[in-house]
Amino acid sequence: MKNRALRTATLAVAIASLAGTAACGSDGSTGRAAGPVTIEFWGWAPGYEKSVELFNSTHPDVKVSYSKISPGAKGGYTKLLSAVKAGNAPCLASVGFETLPTFAAAGALQDATAETAPYAKEYVPWAFAQSGVAGHTYGLPVDIAPMALIYRKDLFAKYGIQQAPTTWAEYAADAATIHAADPNAYIGYFGNDAYNFAGLAWQAGAKWFGTSGDKWTVDLDDPATKKVTAFWQDLIDRKLVKVVPSFDTALYKGMGEGTVLSDVNAVWDTPILADSVKQTAGNWAVAPMPVWDAATPAAGNAGGTPNVVLKGCKHTEEAVEFAHWFGTDPAGTANLIKETGIYPAALAGLDNPALAEPNPFYGGQRIFDVFKDSATHVDPGFQWGPVMTKTSGALADGLGKAGTGSTTLDAALADTQAQTLAEMKTQGMDAR
Repeated sequence: MKNRALRTATLAVAIASLAGTAACGSDGSTGRAAGPVTIEFWGWAPGYEKSVELFNSTHPDVKVSYSKISPGAKGGYTKLLSAVKAGNAPCLASVGFETLPTFAAAGALQDATAETAPYAKEYVPWAFAQSGVAGHTYGLPVDIAPMALIYRKDLFAKYGIQQAPTTWAEYAADAATIHAADPNAYIGYFGNDAYNFAGLAWQAGAKWFGTSGDKWTVDLDDPATKKVTAFWQDLIDRKLVKVVPSFDTALYKGMGEGTVLSDVNAVWDTPILADSVKQTAGNWAVAPMPVWDAATPAAGNAGGTPNVVLKGCKHTEEAVEFAHWFGTDPAGTANLIKETGIYPAALAGLDNPALAEPNPFYGGQRIFDVFKDSATHVDPGFQWGPVMTKTSGALADGLGKAGTGSTTLDAALADTQAQTLAEMKTQGMDAR
């Protein structure tokens, strides 16, 4: 029990800096501006520019000026936080669900609870909930990222596997079959992407973070997560999966050559993989993510992004109006499905015709049908923590070391727990 003890950190500290903006926009006003306004918007995903153009062509009273920045983990978040601190931040920005609590703890977000409330029922409930923290909402979601198994259908058949594994036990058995037939071939790989691992833990029922009263609860090494680490540690030890950094050129080389046969990943990975191994077009397929118990199907989620209002925005209502349009307009949503590979967070978007189009790279399969089903099995109770930059960095480092054998997955998890609590304490949270 001592290893699973509840760790807490004062939640009030994390959001105290927001109190001054809880009731209205940052300029101290409410309601719409008297005349036409321009909203500055920063993001990085492909296809966003076209959606902004679509909005501007039909909204004469609100114009959006879009600036493309580096992805969040590659410097975009640092740039946004620096802009907020300097007082020249955009009104709206893309901030992933996993990082939103960190921005809230830094006082970088502007309360938009009143402006977003009328739209709450138009979105997948947990996605709307993750667009805020501790009763405050800061924006509206664009997409969610249900996970699935992306695999080489032709090579599975070559090794006598006629259908994708439906359970993790079958996945392990198929891994052994493939590697026994060809020591250079692996069913999949083990990488160092912290958020992909979080999606695996999410599927298993993990509850890494939560809130209890005015405190954060932190439990990165809970029993559900340890079930995941035990499974993958066994595959690593038996050398049944390829150990390679996530999204590395070596990974796609193996996939292109047919030595890495699958990827358990989110919906947004499908266009990345297709672009990375074009020579294998038509040989891939998408199947539901393997589950722990076939009687109780569950899926993980690895990503998803709301557009949030940043501190200093003088036109909160108009910013939220655009954010709502961005995630719900049929033409804009179709653009994002095709160009960005999103799976919509808006309920209306789930019936967008673009989701029903066959995908040539995946043998003409309507791959979004799989993700649509997976999305219905995502546990809505998973929550991110307030220092995810530190948490994800520590976890990614630990996953990489565990893959090479210099540590174990359980040890990496314990170290991530310790570093997360230390960072909370450094930021003035009462962590223990």
